[in-house]
Amino acid sequence: MAPVGETIAKKEPVMLTGKSILITGGTGSFGNTFVPLTLAKYNPRKIIIFSRDEMKQWEMAKLFNGDPRVRFFIGDVRDRERLYRSLDGVDYVIHAAATKIVAAAEYNPFECVKTNVNGAMNVVDACIDKGVKRVVALSTDKASSPVNLYGATKLASDKLFVAGNSYAGGHETRFAVVRYGNVMGSRGSVIPFFMSIKDSGVLPITDARMTRFMISLEQGVELVWHALADMEGGEIYVKKLPSMKIVDLARVVAPEARQETVGIRPGEKLHEQMIGTEDSFHTFEYAEHYKILPAINGWDGDAERIKDGRKVVEGFSYTSDNNPEWMTCAELQAWISANRQKIGSF
Repeated sequence: MAPVGETIAKKEPVMLTGKSILITGGTGSFGNTFVPLTLAKYNPRKIIIFSRDEMKQWEMAKLFNGDPRVRFFIGDVRDRERLYRSLDGVDYVIHAAATKIVAAAEYNPFECVKTNVNGAMNVVDACIDKGVKRVVALSTDKASSPVNLYGATKLASDKLFVAGNSYAGGHETRFAVVRYGNVMGSRGSVIPFFMSIKDSGVLPITDARMTRFMISLEQGVELVWHALADMEGGEIYVKKLPSMKIVDLARVVAPEARQETVGIRPGEKLHEQMIGTEDSFHTFEYAEHYKILPAINGWDGDAERIKDGRKVVEGFSYTSDNNPEWMTCAELQAWISANRQKIGSF
């Protein structure tokens, strides 16, 4: 397994060079990492940031100092007409827009459905009608055997993007999904939260047994690049990642702080799951990732989608507690030291 931050795909085709890319929800953590990395690696013709927060767009625009390749488009995935207008001439779409906070979704379910399900339907329809070539939707571990509304809406979204490949009919638009867990250092994640309160001397731990997958934003971007290059349509890509115990993570961030168990929050899982046993019949393993292939249309037996993959054993699951790979405290400390300036910044 590659160390945190290393690329999943070292010899990808230069397919994004000179192309037009749109990112929904592009002012979030993913977009702020995807844009500079993609500009440097592929030199696309333009990257369009599609989001509804004009202040975040204004702040993000300052980072690129008038680079003509970076465009900003205010809009909401709930608004189909606005999506249609934004997609003129776009080759590839990364769908990152979502209502993501578990507790907020539990208390505002109608709003979560409008963005995560209705918004996904709008993206599928608009991309087909506007002739977008390939679409990659960002998903979450919470979509696997969901226990909260956010996870349930993302599972529905995943199904919509997978089925979009047959729904497209004679159109050439193809859809795939990437799924990963806890993004290290992103705004709202546990590392910046612990860092912000460590001086209090007490860190709240939901459950001492809790484990989480650990992925860097750079790895998330590289998984999307790989999916765009590899996809035939309908695949769900799952990156192989190390796990870590929440108590060890807290110990690295604040070794002198006392850990206080506060209990699992509504809708929260003890361990993250990215592939459930029910998906084992359609899952294939590769050097640095897994692919869950669609059960519909016999696509899970399609050689073009399988490529050089090896089918996992029946009953296989991929969860943060049964993971053979674990991040050490020293590795996390090294990552924090190298990324301290940007932790929690977006």
